[in-house]
Amino acid sequence: MTEAPARRWRMPLLVRITLLLHAALLAAVIVRPGSWPWLLALLFANHAVLAAVGLWPRSTWLGQNYTRLPPAAAARREIALTIDDGPDPEVTPQVLDLLDRYNVKATFFCIGANAARHPELCRNMIARGHAIENHSQHHRHNFSLLGWAGIAREVQAGQDTLYAIAGRRPAFFRAPAGLRNPFLDPVLARLELRLVAWTRRGFDTRTTDPGLVKRRLMRDLKPGAILLMHDSNCARTAAGVPVILAALPDLLDAAAAAGLHFVTLSAAFHPTHHD
Repeated sequence: MTEAPARRWRMPLLVRITLLLHAALLAAVIVRPGSWPWLLALLFANHAVLAAVGLWPRSTWLGQNYTRLPPAAAARREIALTIDDGPDPEVTPQVLDLLDRYNVKATFFCIGANAARHPELCRNMIARGHAIENHSQHHRHNFSLLGWAGIAREVQAGQDTLYAIAGRRPAFFRAPAGLRNPFLDPVLARLELRLVAWTRRGFDTRTTDPGLVKRRLMRDLKPGAILLMHDSNCARTAAGVPVILAALPDLLDAAAAAGLHFVTLSAAFHPTHHD
């Protein structure tokens, strides 16, 4: 498959500082070998900072990361509903029917392996006007601990799987659980992908109360927000209903009452293009 030409990767300031620090520490240990305990402590502190930043999903310290829609989209009073971890053969069809009833378009960050098992669901998303984006091939729990090659394989495999099914290469990527390390940004640059986090999340993989999920998503909700929910790995209410299905109607009603309009990420970033 032919890849889009790579965009220029700009090394983040924190990564540049890290590389300079490593060089300085190496020089220092050569000049003063006895100082190695202090130098090792500095090295450990630097890596602790990198790890902490990687555990902060909305951080931009490791590279470009969108937590809101562009200002032009906000000016149009647009918001984005993003749905992770599917497709799921039980939940996703019900989510699609619910979105149809409200005439809402969403962005589904699909796991490549799930998409490969249920390609008809992905094609159904596209047919209904939704967008499919890359959530890695396997959603590995150790994704943020992988090296450059491991991250590249996961992201590239997700691209190839979703392209083969949907006929369009994803333009956006969301890291598993939002966690990452300094190797992710150059991989995304090479593949012409934008990293997207979120403005509000409902924690609907753990919270069984749909009202609480809705309140978290609606808290101080403003135009330009990116909302995160899940159609797979989702929690269930006491009655056994997937929380996304129980919370979505009230959320969509509240957004409409506030004069907010749901759009896909690609429509927000490229309003003259169609998914």
